[in-house]
Amino acid sequence: MTALNFETEIVIAGGGLAGIITAHELLNHGHRVLLIDKDTRANFGGLAKKSFGGVHIIGTPHQKRLGLEDDPELAYEDWLRCARFGEGDEWPRRWARYYCENSLEDIFHPLDERGVEFLPIVNWPERGLDHPHNTIPRWHIAWGTGYEIIDRSVKALEAHKNRSRLELLFEHEVSGLVFDGDRVVGITGKRMSDGAEYEVKAEHVIIASGGMCGGDLSKVRANWYEPWGEPPEILLNGAHRYGDGMLHDVVASHGGAVTHLDKQWHYAAGVHHPDKSRPHDGLSLVPPRSAIWVNALGHRIGPRPLVPYTDTRHLVERICQEPGKYSWQVLNRKIALKELAVSGCDFMTAFRYKDKIQLAKDVIFGNHQLVDRLIRECPDDFVVANTLEELVAKMNERSLFGLKVDGKRLRKDIEAYDAQIERGEAFHNDEQLRWISSFRKYRGDKIRTAKFQKILDPKAGPLIAIREFILARKSLGGIRTDLSCRVLKTNGEPISGLYAVGEAAGFGGGGIHGLGSLEGTFLGGCVLTARVAGRSIGRA
Repeated sequence: MTALNFETEIVIAGGGLAGIITAHELLNHGHRVLLIDKDTRANFGGLAKKSFGGVHIIGTPHQKRLGLEDDPELAYEDWLRCARFGEGDEWPRRWARYYCENSLEDIFHPLDERGVEFLPIVNWPERGLDHPHNTIPRWHIAWGTGYEIIDRSVKALEAHKNRSRLELLFEHEVSGLVFDGDRVVGITGKRMSDGAEYEVKAEHVIIASGGMCGGDLSKVRANWYEPWGEPPEILLNGAHRYGDGMLHDVVASHGGAVTHLDKQWHYAAGVHHPDKSRPHDGLSLVPPRSAIWVNALGHRIGPRPLVPYTDTRHLVERICQEPGKYSWQVLNRKIALKELAVSGCDFMTAFRYKDKIQLAKDVIFGNHQLVDRLIRECPDDFVVANTLEELVAKMNERSLFGLKVDGKRLRKDIEAYDAQIERGEAFHNDEQLRWISSFRKYRGDKIRTAKFQKILDPKAGPLIAIREFILARKSLGGIRTDLSCRVLKTNGEPISGLYAVGEAAGFGGGGIHGLGSLEGTFLGGCVLTARVAGRSIGRA
């Protein structure tokens, strides 16, 4: 089969958000660019296109309108508490500080210039437990979700005055690097349609191929965080199908530093995706804050109850300590209508299609469409019943590994929770209820947090139980880079001609997040590193 050959100034391996923004920045400097992606043109934009579109930004006009005084130093202090960096994390620390000091210039303004609008209310996830994480709200949701961010970014790329200097090549896999001495001078790969091999000669190569969580869960398991013990037997996949870590391995084989692969960002409330487009395909729920979170035996997880929007890593860690390493959330329809959401654009239709009327209805009357759709399309993981006894029976029909829900214990835990609500807020001594009180003091959370809703309230039924699994989402580790996005060897020296951006680079430095994310730093990290790489090469 005849080999295909290309030549350009700069080749980008990967067509996600990081690759798109990098290409745009390079066109600003007049370079010839070839962007290659393994997926189809219809999926240009990668996982970011399917995301909910939340971006972590510091010191925005939206924050100021809400009276929120934010600054890079405060944000960096929050980042450090969440990250818990270890010794030797020099480049992740530098990148974290750079993010906090430059998010306005390198993330907010470029997206704003492309026409991306953010909702006026800034959201406040990852507040922390024993120590504050986000001390103030910083999670800016794009109106139109991640789909809008990608759509606007692609349109800006297509409309660029130097568009003629850009070539897009889809359905081509990048699997190797070409060296001339110590310098990278190109890439190799194959065409997906027929397996034909190809080679690209280039002055600079940029790896923007994403993480390693999506293509093969065996890599997630092989790099599982050791203090958590063995990974769950059932692990759902919420990452990109081509995020297989292939280029991580290639870089490592040439002496590049690939670090912190055991630092992964998982979610605790995954359910089986109704599309079933691949084995273990998962859908990440935004778990209801007013639901009771119990283990596979029906025991409320504690002694500290699990509460969403506090510390996602803690939720995952605790569930991994429970029998079967999966869990249930027990709630009622009233709570679900107010609080249940999905971390993605396909199910959050009012946000995705920018339907202000529907969004207002969902806020006022509850998101009936979403709740009914999840119950209908995810019957294995959603259980509905009029009585607790009926609910437990249906839960036990879906129990795994011989673990059965103890109905008496579950009733006891729920009744104790409901009794505290009945006594009134002045007597709430349950940590979950104290958190709900705190959530409701901020208007961005009040509109989607129930007001101390009892689970067994007959007026709020029927009852709902959601079977939830750990869902793999992001690789926090990756290819180590300096503040110019140059790939570094294990000895700290750069590999000439080679760069990495986005999730492939651990969103900067091979692990900008350390152990935990403040949320919204994934899309933000893609834009930030892409801008830096484009400028670094452009100026060179």
